[in-house]
Amino acid sequence: MTRVDFFFNVQNKAMHVASLSSRATQRGRKLMVLAPTQQAAEQLGVFLWSNPPTGFLPHCHATHPRAAETPVIIDWRHDPLPHDDILINLDSQHPPFFSRFRRLIEIVGLEEEDRAAARERYRFYRDRGYEVRTFDVSGAAL
Repeated sequence: MTRVDFFFNVQNKAMHVASLSSRATQRGRKLMVLAPTQQAAEQLGVFLWSNPPTGFLPHCHATHPRAAETPVIIDWRHDPLPHDDILINLDSQHPPFFSRFRRLIEIVGLEEEDRAAARERYRFYRDRGYEVRTFDVSGAAL
């Protein structure tokens, strides 16, 4: 069953994605980052070119010819899905395909609209029997 983790009180979602992605890829894991829009996906891709500042996170869109071997996929589309290891959801809705992944990470910012949508997603997962873990990162240093 998919492991569901919520990271909430995140001040900078892009920085948090970079940090989680860096740690995961160092452990040989693969990630799919689901952005809400094409523009958001492209902005995150640009951000990852220079973050973390001391490294590089190889990434591409799901339709790129090298997507199957690229550790970080950033996309706004739900298909194709070249990886099934870790899914990071940045969209306000639950991804309909989340159960295909071993782990789902929900990142929740400080805005009330984002928090309200996250509460809905939390209930969705919990009501379907998924164990949901929460992590308050408000005091955590990345």
